[in-house]
Amino acid sequence: MSKSVINSDKAPAAIGTYSQAIKAGNTVYLSGQIPLDPASMQLVEGFEAQAVQVFENLKAVCEAAGGSLADIVKLNIFLTDLGNFATVNEVMGRYFQQPYPARAAIGVAALPRGAQVEMDGILVLG
Repeated sequence: MSKSVINSDKAPAAIGTYSQAIKAGNTVYLSGQIPLDPASMQLVEGFEAQAVQVFENLKAVCEAAGGSLADIVKLNIFLTDLGNFATVNEVMGRYFQQPYPARAAIGVAALPRGAQVEMDGILVLG
């Protein structure tokens, strides 16, 4: 099975030794996205704005892969404060409709660049 790199200039450029996503067959593995504005490569301010930016970044990579957020089957959410769970859940409701993807929400001590939220996922096309 071959694998190919997925890249979108509408999402932040990779800031390390990874790709925005890798497609293997009809499955796309989405790397973690933090709330960087793709134009400025700076974090957006405020938790809700950060959650929105992460979903927008994921959306851009999904579209570059030929899919959409609706094709995500598994979503992992990493939060530096689990007190923000209700807000991230509300924001997620703006981007997804039933059937929702399988999901995990995990509390972590810190995220790159001081982000409050990061998400990665698995997308299945077709």
